[in-house]
Amino acid sequence: MEGCAKGNPVVWFEIHARDLAKAKAFYEAMLDTTLEPLADPTAEGTVAMFAFPADPQGFGAGGALVHAPDAQPSAGGLMVYFGSDDCAAPLARALAAGGREVSGKESIGPYGFCAVVADPDGNHVGLHSMA
Repeated sequence: MEGCAKGNPVVWFEIHARDLAKAKAFYEAMLDTTLEPLADPTAEGTVAMFAFPADPQGFGAGGALVHAPDAQPSAGGLMVYFGSDDCAAPLARALAAGGREVSGKESIGPYGFCAVVADPDGNHVGLHSMA
């Protein structure tokens, strides 16, 4: 692709949240991980962010939960898929943490399996695994 990064052109994603503390707790429980605070990138001091863990080798895309005045959660926009060994496990953790099942674990043929959950703000996020 002309003008794009070589390999995977996706370098960053953001999931918008109304209640950042609640969203942080949900994603940490679902993904069994810790999100780290990021500095506010604006001069106004109106944006709060927590980063998802990133691969130090640079594989995949980094991203963050974001609370900003002009950012609105949405169920009908872009969807991020989080990888796992078995997408049934993060699906179960998501439901226990207050998420809502949109679609349970299902086969996507040679591409493995996926499930979709709605986070507490209504954003839809996908879960993917090969098993």
